[in-house]
Amino acid sequence: MDRLCYETIERSGYDGYLLKHAPEKVLQFGEGNFLRAFVDYWFDLANEKAGWNGKCVLVQPIASGLTKMINEQDGLYTLYLRGRENGEKVDDRRVISSVSRCLNPYEKEDYEAMMEVAASDDLELIVSNTTEAGIAYDPSCRQDDCPPSSFPAKLTQVLYHRYQAGKPGIIMLACELIDDNGKELLKCVNQYIKQWGLDEGFWNYVNKECTFCGSLVDRIVPGRIRDEKEVARLEEAHGYTDPLLDVGEVFGVWVIEGDESLNDTLPFKKAGLGEKVFVTPDMSPYKKRKVRILNGAHTGFVLGAYLAGENIVRDCMGDETIRGFMNKMLYEEVIPTLPLDRDDLMQFAAAVQDRFNNPFVDHELMSISLNSTSKWKARNLPSFLEYRKKEGKLPLCLTMSLAAYIAFYSNDIQELTEAGLICRRPLGNTYTVSDDRWALEFYYAHRNDGEKELVDAVLSNTRMWDQDLSKIDGLAETVTADLIKIRREGAKAAYASCL
Repeated sequence: MDRLCYETIERSGYDGYLLKHAPEKVLQFGEGNFLRAFVDYWFDLANEKAGWNGKCVLVQPIASGLTKMINEQDGLYTLYLRGRENGEKVDDRRVISSVSRCLNPYEKEDYEAMMEVAASDDLELIVSNTTEAGIAYDPSCRQDDCPPSSFPAKLTQVLYHRYQAGKPGIIMLACELIDDNGKELLKCVNQYIKQWGLDEGFWNYVNKECTFCGSLVDRIVPGRIRDEKEVARLEEAHGYTDPLLDVGEVFGVWVIEGDESLNDTLPFKKAGLGEKVFVTPDMSPYKKRKVRILNGAHTGFVLGAYLAGENIVRDCMGDETIRGFMNKMLYEEVIPTLPLDRDDLMQFAAAVQDRFNNPFVDHELMSISLNSTSKWKARNLPSFLEYRKKEGKLPLCLTMSLAAYIAFYSNDIQELTEAGLICRRPLGNTYTVSDDRWALEFYYAHRNDGEKELVDAVLSNTRMWDQDLSKIDGLAETVTADLIKIRREGAKAAYASCL
């Protein structure tokens, strides 16, 4: 069977949208599964819905990557968006045609091609997702490296070449999962301008004519289908093979931080995507929404759910008690503390339940449990503190989730190994708690404590919480009672007591 390309897709009878030729308007650093299931998907919709008529040139950010494979397929690949939306199962296929080609700048010819794109009259946007470690200043990078190792150094070269060619500034959209990603990227570029002794005119170009936007990206991208039989079935149905086939969840939101006038410059509003891809002057409320509702829901219920015998998120959504506990925590304790429109928050929370109930993703509770000490502090503690401040009382479910965290980290501790803290589940099997070493050593040192002593030690550990939680009126007593209930009656019964 032939590989996907324009010639093959025309023979296959595919009747979906395709755009074969268009100006190259986007230079994209990153060619992996996430960007192809997210950013390139939105540009593909903009071409179809708004007549944007633009293509993305992908740049492989490290020496090994997908350049050869992408070019062999004329930039085409199949994207499946799978999950639930409004309670209904969704399994949508789309062939993405917004990519023109991919460049490997570690090869001389492609490095030069990247610079040609940089100086092009068609270029409007640069997009990046080079992993959390990608936005970093490396002083070993030099101006004459072809290419330098760090992404910000490559970007500085690209912008300098564009500046020297006398072309207008561009819009930079950073998608890396770090705080203030756009500002941090600009900071790194300015460090290279100073280190390389580039002229003041270029500094003005970068800081005044170019627009560096941070952004918040939200879509779970499993990436590939692991079941070989399903892959074979899909290939037979498609009439082609596609090793670049990508899979993401249906839900997707891209919040871009910048002047709202960019909504009229970028193609997404015109494409009718304003609720899913939009520009706002301050994305912090949307980040708070994601961290407190989506991530906070995970950390809030999964540890107790695992002790109750569940193993994957989807099955938890099929359990009335666990799902009810999560929803009460979100709707009654978390949402009232957030600074966005209530209807928006309610819709986001409803989408979370659909996302957790995705029939195509086996999201393991143990994978979510990694580093739960810092996760509970970042995701759940702010909601807990703001609820208590606003209502003058302890939030029932969030307090129980703190007890479930302690129970998960202390349940019949067996030993501390290099791999982590070995505990025993009520079902009888052992599990490994993974976290910072100091946190694991803390729980191991307190393995023989009674419930009251353990809770007092956890709440008063300022390294864990950056404050002494034992000073909160009634918290130690309530968490102790909750921990006793989890240990003696089971986590599910403890969750049910909150309903």
